[in-house]
Parts: sequence; C-alpha cells; structure tokens
Amino acid sequence: MTSSDTHARPLAGVRVVEVSSFIASPLCGLTLAQLGAEVIRVDPIGGAADVHRWPLTDDGTTSIYWTGLNKGKKSVTADLRSPDGQALVQRLVTESGSGGGILVTNAGGRDWMSHDALTALRSDVITLELLGGSDGTPAVDYTVNAGLGFPLITGPLDHDGPVNHVLPAWDVVCGLYAALAITAAVRRREQTGAGSRIRLPLEDTALSIAGTLGYLTEPQVNSQSRPAVGNDVYGTYGTDVVTADGDRFMLVALTGRHFRDLVRITGTEAVVDSLQQSLGVDFSTESDRFTHRAVLNALFGKWFADHSTDEVAAALAGSSVLSQRYRSFDEVVASGQLATNPLFAELDQPGIGRYLAAGLPASFDGQQYFVGPAMPLGADTP
Repeated sequence: MTSSDTHARPLAGVRVVEVSSFIASPLCGLTLAQLGAEVIRVDPIGGAADVHRWPLTDDGTTSIYWTGLNKGKKSVTADLRSPDGQALVQRLVTESGSGGGILVTNAGGRDWMSHDALTALRSDVITLELLGGSDGTPAVDYTVNAGLGFPLITGPLDHDGPVNHVLPAWDVVCGLYAALAITAAVRRREQTGAGSRIRLPLEDTALSIAGTLGYLTEPQVNSQSRPAVGNDVYGTYGTDVVTADGDRFMLVALTGRHFRDLVRITGTEAVVDSLQQSLGVDFSTESDRFTHRAVLNALFGKWFADHSTDEVAAALAGSSVLSQRYRSFDEVVASGQLATNPLFAELDQPGIGRYLAAGLPASFDGQQYFVGPAMPLGADTP
C-alpha cells in the first residue's frame, strides 16, 4: 500500500497508547493513526479476547477482524498482571515525548493505569476510558441497543419480536467520538498545558444519538414513540420494491422533484392526481406521502413488478429518484467498485495476503490517508 507522508498529516507528532479490545477503542486508535498519530496497541501476552475473533482466514490462523481494526499501529505485549508489565505501560504513556502522554483504553478499573496514577508521573496526561453502561457496568453494543428501543421498531412489520442490527452502530459511533475527544483534548493541551480525564460510556453515545435524532424526544413531548415502519422511511416517502426478476431496489423520494419523477417513470400521473383529489391530500408534502404510503406502495409496486431489473435500473438512472439495488458484500466486491474508488489501496497484510483496504474516508486537499498493515502481535515489544 502506498502511504502519503505522515509528517504532513493533521496529527503528526501525536503519540497514543491503546490498551483495548473489540471495536470502539481499536477504531479510535485506527482513526487517530490514519490521521497521522503514532499509535501503540498494548495487549496481554497471547493477545486480548479479540485476537482470534471471526471472521478468520480460510485456514483459521488469522483474524480478518483483528487485523482490520489494528492497521497502522505498533504492537506491544506485556504481562499486565505483573509489576514489570504495568511499569512498561506506564512508561510508554508518560515517557513518550511532548506529543505523547495519551492513553485510550476500554480495560479500565486498574489503579496502576488510572488517570490519577498516570498524572502523578506526568502532569499533562490525557486519558480516555471507554465504558459500557452509563453507570460503568459492563455492556456491549448489542445489549446497549436492546435497552434503547431500536430492535423493537426494526424488521418486517409481520415479525413478532425484536430484530437486532447487524452493524455494531454504537461501537462505531463511540469509537469515532473517542477519536474526536482525544483530538479536542490534544488541542486544549496545546493551548493551556492541561491534561484531560475523559470518560466515554458506550451507552451514553447511543443515548446521545437517539436523543439528537428525536427517538427519545418524541415520548417526552408527544407522549408516544414512533412506530415500526418496516422498510419504509419514517416521515417521508421511501420503500423497497421488487422487480419482475425478483431483485429488490430501495427507493427514496425526499423532495417534490423526486416524487414527480417516480410518478413519471411509473406512468401513474392520472392515478396519483385522482388519489390526491379523492383523499384530499397534497403529495408534494412529505407528511402526506408518508401518511398514505400504503396506497402509493401498491400503486408504484405494480409497475416495478411488471418490469425487469435492467428496465428498472435504466428508468431510475434517468430520473432524480434516490435508489439502489440491494446487493450482497460479494456483489459489491465483484463489481470492481473498490478498485476504482480512491478510498481503497492495496494492502499486503501478513497472515492474509494482498487485498484492497480502505483508508480514512475524509480526504485532505485531495489526498487519501492510508496506513500500513497490522503488525504481528507483540512485534514492537521493547
């Protein structure tokens, strides 16, 4: 993989020690590394609990999951139960130069690695502890999500019971918030010389987003939460349709123009006008399109069911309607999309081989930031 000059990156000169496992904390470290920070991941000897987490390579020897989250980091192992191992971690954090003194961890509760213990060794230390529940009790993405409400409005309307998400959304959100918090703490330290003790519970990131997007506000001000809507898009017009070939497309008509184009390509102008008059509604408004989505779904769905996938794709491509055919991960890779997107570059990962790996999604002055492979466990142990 070709990497741009790390000295030109925004976080060049920042040094971070990461004592972590699973998703949120390692994603924080990966993001900081992509932005130019030197990140040292510290694991117990033999690796943390995620070192062999699925998916694995076909021979079962290497975790695709672990290497993906730990690209571009140095790897140190230590006996974290021994005084020598603990002293090693303390030195890595506190004796790491002017840009160092930073610890990210989701393995808190250890006095020797606490903010107070590290501050006694270095006054401007920055520590970020990722927790599970808001009260500090253990929790993971799926248990946080279960207690928040999303699984009860996810999935088909005829399904009885909760549907868990596949994407660990709160882990991702928490990891990115953690990277943002570290960046902000570094900025404050540069301005004032003060360190920071940052506490970031996974549950609080989920509650924050759910509140910001209105999910927790509706029960407070409207006395009820929003209902499950299946694959329809809440509050506007969006749904999935099936073609004559059995393929599915997701359609979203956010604006009046999108909706007019959907009416045009389905040849339903006269019927839609008649519906507006008979129902006394105005489909130029999002609220009316959403409220009467069932009748619109049936109307538009017939046109899609009568046309082939190629015909549907061509019609949608000639319109402003927001759309995409549902694809598998296999289809995305086979499409060649990764090879043509500058977000991806070839990475030679020991234990896996060569593949196209994503860099930082944001480009700076037209430049994508990539990092090297994940180092073998303990490769950089002093």
